[in-house]
Amino acid sequence: MDFASLSLPDMLLLGGGLVGASIVAGIVAGLLGVGGGIVIVPVLYWLFTFTHFPEDLAMHMAVATSLATIITTSISSMRAHHKRGAVDFQLLRRWAPALAVGALAGGLAARFFEPAVLTGIFGTVGILVAVNLTIPKPLVIAEHLPPNPVQVVIATVIGFVSSLMGIGGGTLGVPTMAAFNYPIHRAVGTASAFGLVISIPAVIGFIVSGWDIPGRPPLSLGYVSLIATAIILPFTTYFAPLGARLAHALEPKWVKRAFAIFLTLTAIKMLMSAFGS
Repeated sequence: MDFASLSLPDMLLLGGGLVGASIVAGIVAGLLGVGGGIVIVPVLYWLFTFTHFPEDLAMHMAVATSLATIITTSISSMRAHHKRGAVDFQLLRRWAPALAVGALAGGLAARFFEPAVLTGIFGTVGILVAVNLTIPKPLVIAEHLPPNPVQVVIATVIGFVSSLMGIGGGTLGVPTMAAFNYPIHRAVGTASAFGLVISIPAVIGFIVSGWDIPGRPPLSLGYVSLIATAIILPFTTYFAPLGARLAHALEPKWVKRAFAIFLTLTAIKMLMSAFGS
C-alpha cells in the first residue's frame, strides 16, 4: 500500500478510525484490564483491508503495530494503578521471565502462521473473553495460585497467545488470576504491567520475523507500521489513566456488558474473515 496514493476521504477515514479506536482502547485498557489491543487489532485490520492493504500482511501488521502501542500504554496504565497500590510487584517479578519468553516466541513464530490462523485465534479468544465479561462473578477454580512451576507454564502460554493476538497481558491475565481467587482490582492493576513485559519482546519478535517480508508499506519496521503507531500512541497513553481512575471509582458492570456485546460482534466478524465468509 502506498499512503501517498490514498484519496482524501480514505486518508480521513484511516486517520479518524485510528484516533477513535485509540481513545476507546486507552480507556478500556485502564477500566477493564482487558488490554487496548483487543480494540486496536480489529480496527487496524479492517482499516488496512479497506485501504487495499495486501491481504497477506494486514493481520500480521495489525497485530505487530498494536503491540508497539501497548509499550507506552501499559506504562501509563501501570503507573495509574500503582498509585492506588494495585500492582503486585512480587507476582510480576515471578511471572515476567515466562511472559517475556512466551511473547518473544510468539513474535518470532508469527511469520509461519497464515493470516487466517491469527484472525481465527483472535476471534476465538475474543468470544471467550466476552463470555467471561458477562459472568456476574469471576469463575474460581482454586482458592490460591498454583505452585510456581505451574505458574511459569501459565505465564508462558499467556505471553505466547497474547503476542499472536496483539494484546497486552490483561485480556488473559485478569481472568486467569481471578480464577485462582486473586483480588480483582489487584489482578487488573498487576495485569496492566504484564502488557509492558509482553509487548517489548513480542515487538522485537515481529520486527525480526517481518524484516525481509516484501510488500510492506513505507516506514515499516518488520511488521510494525511506524505511521500507525505514531498516530495511536498519544491517544492511548493519554486516556489509559482515565480508564484506571474509572476502574477504582465505578462498578463497571454495565460497561463490561456493553463491551462484551461489542467484542462478541467483533470476534464473530474476525472468525468470518478467517473462514473466508
